[in-house]
Amino acid sequence: LHLHTEYSLLDGAIRIGELIEMALQYNMPAVAITDHGNLFGAIDFYKKAKDAGIKPIIGCELYVAQGNRHDRNKTDTKGSYFHLVLLAKDPEGYKNLVTLVTKAYTEGFYYRPRIDMELLQQHNKGLIALTACLKGEVPFYLQRDMIDTAREAAVRYMDIFGADNLYLEIQDNGMTEQIDVNKKLIALSRDIDVKLVATNDCHYLRREDATAHDILLCIQTGKTITDTDRMRFKTSELYFKSPQEMRQAFSETPEAILNTREIAERCNLSFQLYKNMLPQYHIEGAATPETYLKGLALDGLARKIGPQPSTQYTERFDTELKVINKMGFASYFLIVWDFINFARKKDIPVGPGRGSAAGSLIAYCLDITDIDPIKYNLLFERFLNPDRISMPDIDVDFCKDRRGEVIIYTAERYGKDHVAQIITFGTMAAKASVRDVGRALGMPYAEVDRIAKLIPGTLNITIKEALEAEVEFRSAYERSEEVKRLIDIAMRLEGLCRHASTHAAGVVISPTPLTDYTPLYKHPSEDAIITQFDMGSIEKIGLLKFDFLGLKTLTVLRRTLQYLTERGIDLVLKDIPVDDTETYELLSRGLTTGVFQLESPGMRDILIKMSPNRFEDLIALVALYRPGPIGSGMVDDFIKRKKGQTPVTYDLPQLKDILDETYGVILYQEQVMRIANKLAGFTMGQADILRKAMGKKIAQEMDRLKDDFVAGAINNSIAEKMAVKIFDLMAMFAKYGFNKSHS
Repeated sequence: LHLHTEYSLLDGAIRIGELIEMALQYNMPAVAITDHGNLFGAIDFYKKAKDAGIKPIIGCELYVAQGNRHDRNKTDTKGSYFHLVLLAKDPEGYKNLVTLVTKAYTEGFYYRPRIDMELLQQHNKGLIALTACLKGEVPFYLQRDMIDTAREAAVRYMDIFGADNLYLEIQDNGMTEQIDVNKKLIALSRDIDVKLVATNDCHYLRREDATAHDILLCIQTGKTITDTDRMRFKTSELYFKSPQEMRQAFSETPEAILNTREIAERCNLSFQLYKNMLPQYHIEGAATPETYLKGLALDGLARKIGPQPSTQYTERFDTELKVINKMGFASYFLIVWDFINFARKKDIPVGPGRGSAAGSLIAYCLDITDIDPIKYNLLFERFLNPDRISMPDIDVDFCKDRRGEVIIYTAERYGKDHVAQIITFGTMAAKASVRDVGRALGMPYAEVDRIAKLIPGTLNITIKEALEAEVEFRSAYERSEEVKRLIDIAMRLEGLCRHASTHAAGVVISPTPLTDYTPLYKHPSEDAIITQFDMGSIEKIGLLKFDFLGLKTLTVLRRTLQYLTERGIDLVLKDIPVDDTETYELLSRGLTTGVFQLESPGMRDILIKMSPNRFEDLIALVALYRPGPIGSGMVDDFIKRKKGQTPVTYDLPQLKDILDETYGVILYQEQVMRIANKLAGFTMGQADILRKAMGKKIAQEMDRLKDDFVAGAINNSIAEKMAVKIFDLMAMFAKYGFNKSHS
């Protein structure tokens, strides 16, 4: 009931997944999370516990200011506070907990996120309070023999939470001062008739993790293990003890153990995850979001395609609009249109579109994207699948220098309490973990640096993988006890959350105030208020995130146009033709330093080999220049086909229209979808499910879909053997397939 995960940043070393596994081993019916001052890990913990059949108890160890939370006493260099553990019994308790941790950061932060008695009196319903460790107010006074003061503090908490919701917390952690305090807590319990509860203030999972946790504290405080004045725990017993160990430790106070079960049974908080909490776009007058969206999109269609668009455009327009409205996403499109429209009016450069949203004609008509999806054979179903409800996700690029203006506008438009940027957590990667641990162990910098550099630079490589892959690194590990100790500790700490910061792009807009869904966080050195839940948790609780990306290239383009204007040259980017011969000659010579996505040495090498002469070649180039296609020989095959050195063939004449632009090579995910649609009669929604299953290699689903594909192809007069061959070919290329809309 008192437990710190890795989200007690650089203080807790318990990974949530490992915690749940151990709780299962111990056959525990429930387990709690009580990180220091925050609820960062609450949703991840809740989902993993629920999935494992364990009751999740969400709590927090809060910092209670000794005075007023607004006090900033300059002579108080630590921001005096007491600890208090609060557990949510029900939705009201969770709401109050969210409010308390939010106000701790936004109003009470001074060295720590602090609350005060005033806030506890206002937000105490639905909460169970535990008096915490030796830093709790009641134990603090008892340790100093201030019995009457401790009693007054306990009675004050009883008055706030109610006698039934306060428990005096006793611990058996190997600390002599704790033994003395426990005796006094037991006496106080009898005196004021308040129940006892046994906890272990867990900071790491196993007893043997105590050394790694000690190193973690050194990393947090910038100290080495040899520093005598550093923060350290006086015990190695703050681990996740088994029920047997706890029963044995508290054999003289069995009621304290029984009360852990009582508390667990009283805590019954449940969330409905993945319930869409879409914000609403408010329109003055009688128009609904659906009718307003249709009017804006029709205006755009006439402006971009002409007053008499072809049947191909009108049918696609009607189909998309029907799906958007049926899925309830009209407001989402309007919100994106609104902030992009603001940016354009303020002359803030906006990108032409990014990701699968480029496959939407409605997005094109609303000027959310600048790419005609019909002209380039892009698919709406790659963006929104009518056969599978998935949240829309439109990423928008803005000029890096002026992105902040769009976020400010959005907050003012929808309410500052409805809009926030999203938190992200920096983790201890392999090399950084080795360097941090080496510093904390007091090892010479040059030696630690040498060891860290032996870890290959492969993206997201782990220390364990490096030991298997790099002979010299493994040799250093096996030869030296000191290096072995360094790497073993670094492995135990690797991947833990190190610090919190603001996500580079994510912004969330909620239908009601954000604190109805997520606690908020304020970094002590930044003005921005951000969510305490990261991107994954935001999506799990059903809130919709928008990506406002700051793109330096757009800033460069804006400045370039300004310089040209100063020289009397007025250039409009959209008017530049995409079939300019001299541009393709320049690209074919590899003269692309400074050109977005085309400037790396490897890309320039492929440009020279390919000699692109049409826009479709550039689209293909971006999709090809990735490790999979390069490693598989796909790039060379593509270039040879383009240059006529390898004949372009099609297994079936029906494939020519689909694969003609890529010289018979299945390069795009959209091509996989079109083949399934044309050959086997899949709807585009079904084809998208197939594309996803192939890309993720979901074997069971692939087998089922293969049967459906072959049956559909036979129904279209295609031989079974050929149908199987085509399906296997699609499956092979699907692992390299790229989203053409994004390309």
